[in-house]
Amino acid sequence: MSDIYDWVQKAGVQPEPITLDVWKQLPEEFCRQVEVIDGQAVRCESPSRLHQKVARHLANMLERAVQRHGVRTQDSLDADMDFDVILWELPRAHIRRPDAALFRCAPEDEKPLPAHLALLVAEVVSGTGRVDTVDKRAEYAAAGIPWYWIVRLDDQGVSNIEILALDHGIGGYRLVSVLEPGSATQAKGPIRVRLDWDRLRF
Repeated sequence: MSDIYDWVQKAGVQPEPITLDVWKQLPEEFCRQVEVIDGQAVRCESPSRLHQKVARHLANMLERAVQRHGVRTQDSLDADMDFDVILWELPRAHIRRPDAALFRCAPEDEKPLPAHLALLVAEVVSGTGRVDTVDKRAEYAAAGIPWYWIVRLDDQGVSNIEILALDHGIGGYRLVSVLEPGSATQAKGPIRVRLDWDRLRF
């Protein structure tokens, strides 16, 4: 642990793979800046203000959907943004930080969140976004997360949202629908989510 901790403080070449146990002991400030890919820390790009705004509004919509859903059922669900999800531990730890997510409630100290508790993850994409549209798409499917939303941006905010559902028959996601501003306001997922396009376009 001391070698990894020294590396976090001084940067340089990572001395050893990051395991889940090591991750839990690292400074939160460091963990918020990176994702872990096969045990290696990969620095996340700083999101634009538009990216952050869209992610926050989307997380708020998921949270309101959880509140409406909770009135009708006894399901214990939550929604949030900017937190870590461990997709798998072996052979090496793989930890992602989705822009927004809907998940089954877990104890506050259960960090990072195990992937089996995640019901829906959303990534906000500008440009080609290969990591979000290819790498994360495959990883989230391999981790068994049932729903994946790819939220694409243009200069005014969200241009469309690709709604993808996990298909165990093909071992990956299949496209369910593509929602655009002015189209449907109900998005498919593990619960009904009402989209407010006025909060996603600026």
